[in-house]
Amino acid sequence: MKRRASCLSILSSAAALGLVINPGVCAAAVVANPLCPNNTALFDSGTGQNIVVPPGFKVSVFASGLNMPTGIAFLGNAQAFEVYVLESGHGLPSARNEQGSFVTGDSDPKNPFTPDILVFDQNGKLIRGPLGKPNAAGTGFQAAGPAIDIAFEGGFHGGRLFATDSNQATHAAGQNNSSRIVIVNPQLGTVTPFIAGLPTGDHPTEQLAFDDKWVYWSQGSTTNSGVVGRDNGNGANQQDIPCQDIMLSQNVFDSGGGKKTSGYSPFGVQRPGATVKAFDSAMHKGVCDGAILRAQLKAANAADTIEPFSWGYRNGYAIRFAPNDHPLHGGMLVGEDGPDERGARPSNGAPDGLHLARQNADGSPDYHGWPDRFGFLASSQAVFNPIGGPSDDLCAFDAANPPSHCTTASLALILSEDVPIRDVLAFPPQPITSPLAIEAADSSFTGIDFVPKSFVGGPVQAGAVLYTLEGDFGFSPPNATAPAPEVGHEVKLINFNQQSRMEDDQGDGQQQGDKPLALKIQNFARNDTGDQAFISPGHTAGFNRPLNVRFGPDGCAYVVDYGAVRDVGADTHFVGPPQNGPLLQIPGTGVIWKICKQ
Repeated sequence: MKRRASCLSILSSAAALGLVINPGVCAAAVVANPLCPNNTALFDSGTGQNIVVPPGFKVSVFASGLNMPTGIAFLGNAQAFEVYVLESGHGLPSARNEQGSFVTGDSDPKNPFTPDILVFDQNGKLIRGPLGKPNAAGTGFQAAGPAIDIAFEGGFHGGRLFATDSNQATHAAGQNNSSRIVIVNPQLGTVTPFIAGLPTGDHPTEQLAFDDKWVYWSQGSTTNSGVVGRDNGNGANQQDIPCQDIMLSQNVFDSGGGKKTSGYSPFGVQRPGATVKAFDSAMHKGVCDGAILRAQLKAANAADTIEPFSWGYRNGYAIRFAPNDHPLHGGMLVGEDGPDERGARPSNGAPDGLHLARQNADGSPDYHGWPDRFGFLASSQAVFNPIGGPSDDLCAFDAANPPSHCTTASLALILSEDVPIRDVLAFPPQPITSPLAIEAADSSFTGIDFVPKSFVGGPVQAGAVLYTLEGDFGFSPPNATAPAPEVGHEVKLINFNQQSRMEDDQGDGQQQGDKPLALKIQNFARNDTGDQAFISPGHTAGFNRPLNVRFGPDGCAYVVDYGAVRDVGADTHFVGPPQNGPLLQIPGTGVIWKICKQ
């Protein structure tokens, strides 16, 4: 639901949400969640004038008014190409995002809460779509969503069009093992399963990558912390699945009500010290979670060829292979989202991480430490101790007792039972590969791409990477204290001191490949307010939740912005009774931004 609002209506709506608006600034529309119209967002993407980029680069709007876009793919060359945008549908578990509650049901092609694909020409003109909408014949995406990524197996050259989808957004009993990799007809939108029966819980099957033989995908963990808690469909969701044989610790984790659970086990099952075999409880051999998996592209039955490439991630959402001439060639960059303050094993302040994944020489997956390591440190370090929050299993909600919003007695129970954070495993299954770098807690690492040569200039060096930080969902306090800006809702830049494996750009006689690799991280694109556009009156032409970044055939960076979400944060809080939220989506506020070198 979108309307061009009068100045008075903008001021009235903003006042209801606790926002302060300059009365002279009234250009933005007020956009509402159609299932909960009192939850609104200010929206006017303008020309992207509120996004600050370095000199020599320019921001523009490629497409606007989208419904929660998550993925983008390109077909063609710099002179003529098509742009495929994946709209995710019901991606976050709020009752007010429920696709079946839309007035005409989940088969309506105009339902904003179901997934689809829109196809644009290189000028941003819509030429096809929506494609792949759910239908009674079962030849569309799954209705509940989210659909997360889309990619041609041959990149710009085409081939089959792959996507990922699930029924994860229901976030309750019934969506277990609902994730899929599918093939989509780019003309008709017909959706055909390629691999089904993949794990689904807190995180489904996510982003895609390819080489000549394999399709790779990020398979997020089914839980927040390695333990099924009440935050997992009140315990009905599936447990995590290991990629190698593991031995559990002696610890069990308390969800209250007499329910205590071991890691990698169904809710309420206690098996301290047990050995859990690789792929235990999976529907296919080779399937595990918290991992990067792969399957052969040309196999008669791709599910029979699944194997883990890398594992030990809480949610290794963002993935991208390094180019052939890059010092990281042969490795995959993985952007991992760290755990939250919630569930049976809550934590606070765990960082996001940037990892380099490489399968071991013997064909086994390398291991990156989750669930007992957060970034460079053991999860038991005091810096990660929970502080108590309404999403913790042992919290009895009390709105009058901030900041935890737990009763005094339940907060004391959390701090006695969950501090320090106890290990899930008795010991790691192999030596741990540390991350290359870490990012701020709850900044949400969601997209990575390597820059083409045509994008090099100013602060961007050859071989650099752009990455997106979607921003937090309010489960923990902000990751910065004012006046310092929060980290998130932005695009960042990584330069490497080695631009290619054979260069000598220092004049010291050393080849780049002989030098220790170093990462130089800096801001690249960020709103002039430092905050989300929809809560920034007069500055709405900027990012809300930049979820992905991909370079097109024209050498420009296309940033996929999911749009506005009202969550549990103080500045973005949903309106109305508790059943309205959290994580309430505002359709029609998604944008594809385009950043080009001038």
